[in-house]
Amino acid sequence: MTTALILLPLAGAVLVWVAPVPRHVLGPLAFLVALTEVALWITALGRFDFGAGGLQLDQRTSWFGDLSVSYHVGLYGFSLWLSGLTTVVAAAAIGYACWARRERPRAYFGLMLFLVGATVGVFTAQDLLVFYVFFEAMLIPLYVLVGVWGGPQRVAATIKLIVYTMAGSLLMLASIVVFGLSQGTFDLVESGVSGNDWVFLGFAVAFAVKAPLFPFHGWLVDAYRQAPPELAALLSGVISKAAVFGFLRIAIAKFPGPADDFQVTILALAAFGLLYGSLLAFRAPDLRGVIAYSSLAQMSLITMGLFAFNDRGADGAILQAVAHGLVSGALFLLAGTIERRTSTGELAHLGGMARGRPALATVLMATGIIALAVPGSAAFAGEFLILAGVYSVGWGWAVAGAAGIVLAAMYMLRLISAVLHEQGGRAVPSAALDLRPAELALIVPLIACLLALSAWPAAITAHSFVTDVLK
Repeated sequence: MTTALILLPLAGAVLVWVAPVPRHVLGPLAFLVALTEVALWITALGRFDFGAGGLQLDQRTSWFGDLSVSYHVGLYGFSLWLSGLTTVVAAAAIGYACWARRERPRAYFGLMLFLVGATVGVFTAQDLLVFYVFFEAMLIPLYVLVGVWGGPQRVAATIKLIVYTMAGSLLMLASIVVFGLSQGTFDLVESGVSGNDWVFLGFAVAFAVKAPLFPFHGWLVDAYRQAPPELAALLSGVISKAAVFGFLRIAIAKFPGPADDFQVTILALAAFGLLYGSLLAFRAPDLRGVIAYSSLAQMSLITMGLFAFNDRGADGAILQAVAHGLVSGALFLLAGTIERRTSTGELAHLGGMARGRPALATVLMATGIIALAVPGSAAFAGEFLILAGVYSVGWGWAVAGAAGIVLAAMYMLRLISAVLHEQGGRAVPSAALDLRPAELALIVPLIACLLALSAWPAAITAHSFVTDVLK
């Protein structure tokens, strides 16, 4: 079952690349594969025994016997939810790309499906070399998709993305080699723990770049602004969560001593990144800038929860990771629909779009209210648990987290007001259409998932089984 979750989008990518079908069929074909992937994940969800916990639906086959490397994949509770986030956001993103009629669809949709398969592989890998293969495979389509289908500054954005991610990947590869050889196995289940600070830092920097966290976020805004909106939705909503998996499954679980040694340093960087990203989001002049910097802030808050080293912080981090993925995915797709209607994302040129566009106003308000972390929302539950977790480490961390949450409310209210309620900008044509049924069909399911999590956050917090990997 787990292997099928990985192979289905990869096989779909090959099919899109080689199938002798007309160009206009390729997008719907990729969308069908993405929807099938969602159905397959729902099947895995039904087969997962939440009462048992532990690693489930795992498959293992020897790969390199001399090095004790095996193809080993499986699902813990938290990785099940991260894989589900991937399938849902990816289906919406690929559907949006179909509606947007991307050029060179054979290459584009094949790369999107390849990206989905590699990302699911990251969240299910239980061997370090398998993890590294999928981690690197995930980057290849990102470089091409941003560099070829991105905006006017796509080349500069791609170069920054390559420089940062390749530096992090090389450090992680060195750490993997040292750790695996010292343990006698690369298997995450069979290997023990290590006290090597330098090996820990190699992993930590790689995951900090992927999140990204301050000060490894230099690629963030350019990539999010230049990428097609559906790719930005995947980058912010899903790809960044590879850092959550990496921190929890590898950096913290396998290096408890070094993680404890660097706890204060990482918490300090995360707290600064939370406040710094929130302030930049409040000052950002455009839609994508607000969402991009808010992602920096939210990933910093999630990291604070992980490095609280307790169940409340970790469970809150997983819930917030899923909630943020859905919120960020929906916001980037909404940004894409607004840019298509107005040819700009500059907040100063927008405004008054609520008038005559009830669907757009309702969807943006619903997403924004959940992002505000109002009581009763999934974001509120996740942030509350994170604050409770870091409070046990020190009240100052909780104060920093609470300040970041207040700032998040301010920049989301600014975004909503600038788009919907302020005086109409010169870039908004009076005849600009409301959201069409096809657009609603892609974005509303993301909001429905958020509402379901808001009604039952314990679906994740009671079944993340983070303690299983920290034993």
